[in-house]
Order: sequence, then structure tokens, then C-alpha cells
Amino acid sequence: MITPALSSAREESGEVPRDDSITAWALAARSGDPDAVERFVRALHRDVRHYVTFLGADPQSADDLAQDTFLRALGGLHRFEGRSSARTWLLSIARRAVVDSIRHASSRPRLADTDDWQSAAERTQPRGLPGFDDGIALVELLETLPDDRREAFVLTQVVGLPYAEAASVSDCPIGTVRSRVARARTSLIEWLDDAERCTPAAAAA
Repeated sequence: MITPALSSAREESGEVPRDDSITAWALAARSGDPDAVERFVRALHRDVRHYVTFLGADPQSADDLAQDTFLRALGGLHRFEGRSSARTWLLSIARRAVVDSIRHASSRPRLADTDDWQSAAERTQPRGLPGFDDGIALVELLETLPDDRREAFVLTQVVGLPYAEAASVSDCPIGTVRSRVARARTSLIEWLDDAERCTPAAAAA
């Protein structure tokens, strides 16, 4: 299985590698540098897993989707020329992996029950996002959004892509991404407000 080394540069320093460094590693990996391959996978594994978790039809398959994404990417590195960042290129591959997974899932009965889905959502929920308490499963909130708004929100607010790169991954104009994110924010805030009004404390006030 393709997984990042436990003693990663990100974990040791607390810093996220720059996009230009990641792209340089991808280009070096294309030439067969095993150290560059490890650095490339290690730098983007977390982003890929978050992305496929939030967009996938079955959150429990996130590890398999991340694995599939990196296998596709490493198999196609010879076609990567660095015209876009390696992060944008890889997330485009992840998007295709998710689409293929959803198409495949639609042809067979779903086996995961609600309890398992919610448990997986809570385990993969990123922490520290503004406006979301730890007790709220962000995956569950995002599930209420239309697919296009959910993707735009995940790319820009969870993964942290600039709007221009998110537009490239989604294959749509940058203005469309901005609009989708704004509408997603509005929907999520309304959802949170409704949930707060329904809490026992709010009812007793």
C-alpha cells in the first residue's frame, strides 16, 4: 500500500511543503528518483485523502481511493510536465478516481449502514476549521450540499487550493468556484443556525 512514511518532514517541522517544492519532487520522481517519489506521496497524501473522503460515495473507501489516486499518478508521471502544480494535477486525478468509484458503486447494492458511515465521517473530520466545533462531523454537513458546491468548498476551504487551481481541478471558470463556495458557506451557516436553535439549551432559553 502507498502510504507516507511516519517520520515525515511535515510532522517533524509542522510546516506544509510549498507547491513549487512538491512540483519539483514530482518532476524528479518522473525521472525515477525514489526519494522524490516518497516526498511527493508524503506531501500530498493528507490532501488527497481529505478530498476523496468528502467527495466519495462511501467515506469508508477513502484509503482505497487515495491508493488508487497515487497508483494512477505514479503510473502517469511521465506525462506530467509541470505546467500546473503537482497538487492541482494530482487532485484532478483524484477527482476522476472518485467519479469512477461512484459509477462503480451505483451498479451494486450499498453495504455500509448509517452508523458505520457516521463513524467514518467523524474519524476523518479535519480539526480547527473556522466555524465548526469538534463535535460536529463536517462530512455530514457537507453531505447536505449539492455535489458541485461541496467540491468547491472542499477544494478551497479544506484542502486549501487557491480559487484558480480549484477551478482547474473542477474544469470550470474561477467565478463559478467563488459562487459555489459562497453558496456553500451560506447553506452551512443556515444549517448550523437551525441546529443551534434545536438544541435543548436553545429550547429552554
